[in-house]
Amino acid sequence: VFNTAIQEAYLVGSTVGMSATGTKPIVEIQFADYIWTGVNQLVSELSKSYYLTNGKWNVQTVIRIPIGAYGSGGPYHSGSIESSITAIKGIKVVYPSNAADMKGLLKGAFYDPNPVVMFEHKGLYWSKVPGTADSGESMLVVTYGMGVHWALNASKSFPGQIEILDLRTLYPYDWDAIEASVKKHNKVFVLTEEPIMNSYAQAMAGRIGSELFKYLDAPVQMLGAKNLPAVPLNSGLEKAMLPNVEKVKAVMEELLGW
Repeated sequence: VFNTAIQEAYLVGSTVGMSATGTKPIVEIQFADYIWTGVNQLVSELSKSYYLTNGKWNVQTVIRIPIGAYGSGGPYHSGSIESSITAIKGIKVVYPSNAADMKGLLKGAFYDPNPVVMFEHKGLYWSKVPGTADSGESMLVVTYGMGVHWALNASKSFPGQIEILDLRTLYPYDWDAIEASVKKHNKVFVLTEEPIMNSYAQAMAGRIGSELFKYLDAPVQMLGAKNLPAVPLNSGLEKAMLPNVEKVKAVMEELLGW
């Protein structure tokens, strides 16, 4: 275990050389907003190595990235960037919502021969919210990370009517589970912390609407942060930008009323 400078291109790129010597590096990027200088290595080297060598040379690494808004971190420490990273082919992306899932996903990522990016929501480091949701009836919420806890708390107003599907892995994700739950409930709500425009959640809602249209009783609903260029430093503006339990409850109530 050793410290490095805040030098993301080196942090990500060095895993290529370490993997070549037979090690399994685990790298931490201090904040998701800092990843951009390392994306060139992530795209050009890590994600393509196995394919371009016809399966002879893979980069085996875990890249841990704290993500999300919490405690007025401001525009350089609070971003949600999963849509940009899940668009990269050749890597896996996981996003746990609680400590138990993080332990399992981290062990799985370590033993996986592929490069794995693990997002860890900063607000959940200090959270004492236990577990994930049990299945219910009438409506499905597809979400991950902090969204699980917004949905859990909002669903208390609709006992027995909400199933929350915690994706845990963003790529690849469990489409079979999504399909089965959509067929069961016929109403779907996709919840994220990212702004919706051009997002992972929007792509998910689009696939559900396209491939499972005949099972839907209402349009797929979505909720994310307001479509702003960055997360504000001011705590009041940060709160206004982000989803919360009341906003989630409002969408659930509208969708259940269809």
